[in-house]
Amino acid sequence: MPRYFFNTRIEGDFIKDEGGAELRDPEQAWEVARDTAHAMLQDPATQTTLLAASLVVTDEAGEVVLEFPFAEALTPPPEGIKTVH
Repeated sequence: MPRYFFNTRIEGDFIKDEGGAELRDPEQAWEVARDTAHAMLQDPATQTTLLAASLVVTDEAGEVVLEFPFAEALTPPPEGIKTVH
């Protein structure tokens, strides 16, 4: 299985995910990014800052697979996408 890394871009900083996660494909990486952002937004102390942040998901070669803005986690997922809660 491919490994994906969930790096965080926030206020000009880039926080690297050193461990990553083995996932079946980019669609599953999108689901994990959305669930991660949603969970992190539950803390009112950091919510305002995180709304301007994004998760930058890369593959093992360091190529960007997707960029997921935290603000997108506040909207329902597109029809047909199942999330894990």
